[in-house]
Amino acid sequence: MNTLRSSLLTGLVFASTLFAGAVHAADTHDAAWYGVAAPDHVAQRKIEIKADTRWVNVTNGETVTFVADGQRFTFHFQTYPSTQVVDLSTLAPAGVSVKPVRVYVAESPENRG
Repeated sequence: MNTLRSSLLTGLVFASTLFAGAVHAADTHDAAWYGVAAPDHVAQRKIEIKADTRWVNVTNGETVTFVADGQRFTFHFQTYPSTQVVDLSTLAPAGVSVKPVRVYVAESPENRG
């Protein structure tokens, strides 16, 4: 019985280590994983990031201009279906500093069954 318990515990520890690694790996993707930078004039809407902004909602396939502390950048979301959240700082181009804001990406209505 102790051998079985020990084997199960070892397997559980191994599995949780793999899962933790996978979660960390998902957070290390660059902006290209979520879409592409776009020119301001093609944006469908503008989202202002204020001091109290903690999260924003966008839709896959949408092009959004983000404005934070006088800096702006536009991003076209083109994510994999399993992608649901990304940190805004991952999307910001070099030289644009944004505070921690979670971007929740909804599935495009055109892609729903």
